[in-house]
Amino acid sequence: LEYLLQKMDKEIDVLKMETNIRKRVKKQMEKSQREYYLNEQMKAIQKELGEMDDTPDENEMLKRKIEAVKMPKEAREKTEAELKKLKMMSPMAAEATVVRSYIDWMLQVPWNGRSKVKKDLVKAQQVLDTEHYGLERVKERILEYLAVQSRVNKIKGPILCLVGPPGVGKTSLGQSIARATGRQYVRMALGGVRDEAEIRGHRRTY
Repeated sequence: LEYLLQKMDKEIDVLKMETNIRKRVKKQMEKSQREYYLNEQMKAIQKELGEMDDTPDENEMLKRKIEAVKMPKEAREKTEAELKKLKMMSPMAAEATVVRSYIDWMLQVPWNGRSKVKKDLVKAQQVLDTEHYGLERVKERILEYLAVQSRVNKIKGPILCLVGPPGVGKTSLGQSIARATGRQYVRMALGGVRDEAEIRGHRRTY
């Protein structure tokens, strides 16, 4: 009898757990269906009022933008997969906002935009000498770096790191290098940053 009681208690616990899971799933489904119904109702009301007659569907607009942007194959496949996922979601869901922002970010990336890098070492030396007095060893090392870059002819290369106390000319040297090579100069201040995620990026931020 004790064995049967223990067995029945276990079965009752399992049944209770299954019942709770079913209730939770049903509640979530009802919530999603309710959100979808309200959203469709809102669209129908807007259409009746004439507010949406000339407005194309947002998902259709995103699809056209994806087709218009010249993305690499992998990026296009990923963006199209995210758009399919977005179509299946309720517009009111929090995840839908994250996916929509991700697609917008993918569309804004300048996939084929590249700076035309200049490889004129004589001009680079003139720029460095004109804008910086002294610092001969530093300028010599920068010119060596640029010479190697021009010979190797690769987009990727080692990072040039300038180290020193404030006010010695690190930022202005970076500006001069950008000007000499025809690259766009971007300054990103990281003072006071302690969390590495701020640099690496949080989930789907950049």
